[in-house]
Amino acid sequence: MSARLDRLDPRYRLAAGAVVALVATAGSLYFSEGMGLVPCELCWFQRVLMYPLVVVFGVALVERRPGVYRTVLPLSTLGAVVAAYHSWLQISAGGRCGLGGGCAAVQLRVVGLTIPNLSLVAFALITATAAALFVGER
Repeated sequence: MSARLDRLDPRYRLAAGAVVALVATAGSLYFSEGMGLVPCELCWFQRVLMYPLVVVFGVALVERRPGVYRTVLPLSTLGAVVAAYHSWLQISAGGRCGLGGGCAAVQLRVVGLTIPNLSLVAFALITATAAALFVGER
């Protein structure tokens, strides 16, 4: 597996990270602006950690800088922690995160996942992509 990963051009990893961050950002904006769902406090923290990743990955892709994992990993790891905590709150509180806004009650499921679950998946994919960039650079 690592031999195949080593042969993979870093540009593909950078592009994958950029696409995941872009889709997550666009989805988040669609949920709030398009569907009118009001983000709760934890959603805002996740947005603060996700939105810059679009620019960070985009610039790194254009400049072909696989060392961007140094910037991405702290943001994506912290975002994954917040999203995991948010998901846990929804589960433990019977579908309520207790922080108000659109996520206080589960108003939307996409393929069975709530908004915090979707955020967790995106942050996990981005963290895995950044880890692959780290491994590929070694």
